[in-house]
Amino acid sequence: MVKRKSLRPAKEPNLMQKIRVALASGDYLDTVHASERQAERNITAPEYEYVLKHGWHEASKDRLDESYDAWNYAIRGRTLEQRELRVIVSFDPAGLLIITVIDLEVA
Repeated sequence: MVKRKSLRPAKEPNLMQKIRVALASGDYLDTVHASERQAERNITAPEYEYVLKHGWHEASKDRLDESYDAWNYAIRGRTLEQRELRVIVSFDPAGLLIITVIDLEVA
């Protein structure tokens, strides 16, 4: 019996635009994990929002979350205070999900 590989879902073609639209409309949520990491790493919502609005897609860090059959996308950038962050996001039917936030100067 030959086991077939399941097809990967397509990546978002206009990722940064979709993220910015979700931010502007308020259609985004922090996951519990993201909220915990924000508190642990002293990263505020305005800081990660700024990175999502002004940062760039770090495609080499994207990962397929097979348990949800959804892509997790890495967005990298600097805050107004020049703090370098990576924000991992995904999408579900409700909108944009903030998966985690990472301070690259400490990591």
